[in-house]
Amino acid sequence: MNDREARLAAQNAGHMETSNLAELLKIDFASLLRATLPVHADHLGAEVDAFSKLGISARMSAMGSLLLQTLTTDEIDALGRHRSDTVRGWACFVIGTQPMTLAAHLDAIRPFADDPHFGVREWAWLAVRPAIAGQLEEAIEILTGWTHSPSERIRRFASEATRPRGVWCKHLTALKTNPEPGRALLSPLRADGSVYVQDSVGNWLNDAAKSRPDWVRTLIAEWLDEAPPPQTRRIARRALRSL
Repeated sequence: MNDREARLAAQNAGHMETSNLAELLKIDFASLLRATLPVHADHLGAEVDAFSKLGISARMSAMGSLLLQTLTTDEIDALGRHRSDTVRGWACFVIGTQPMTLAAHLDAIRPFADDPHFGVREWAWLAVRPAIAGQLEEAIEILTGWTHSPSERIRRFASEATRPRGVWCKHLTALKTNPEPGRALLSPLRADGSVYVQDSVGNWLNDAAKSRPDWVRTLIAEWLDEAPPPQTRRIARRALRSL
């Protein structure tokens, strides 16, 4: 067994986190389920195998629904503390699947939005994206408060979770047509010192520019008219790259 195979085996056993997207996409859910929840593996195995050919986002969502129907509250809580980033991702989608208010969804997902692992942070916003889409006005109001967090991960979540187009998710049609409501959470981030946040804000605006270039040009012109710092100029370049 070479080093790559050994890493994958350890990740499928839940003993090691993935270090990049390629590794994340290779995780065998059935193997990880057996290692993580052996008491449930036999009766859940067939269902996990049935959605093994789905895209990764659909697979994670299906896993969240399946585990919510099966696990106890204590078992679900344990998922969120697991060493495996994929298992913590399952916990994100268990949260996303649960019937609760938007405020409760965002409160529950916040620790995962601040997770040290890049993959868990992506699963966090993807898991609650449907809830955000269904109550967009309230979501923007709540997440605008997150833009003042001392954590760059939380600030970035506010932007990334509301991108008009996003990645691996359904588009937010309302923001594609009228991105103006997004100004409330973008403006506090326009000079953010974190490149991680800057990239997300730039990508948000680049999304909007594909359907509303006029709005993006106007907003960027306003920001650049304020003698902005280098961080704002960097965001502007990223925002306008498709125009």
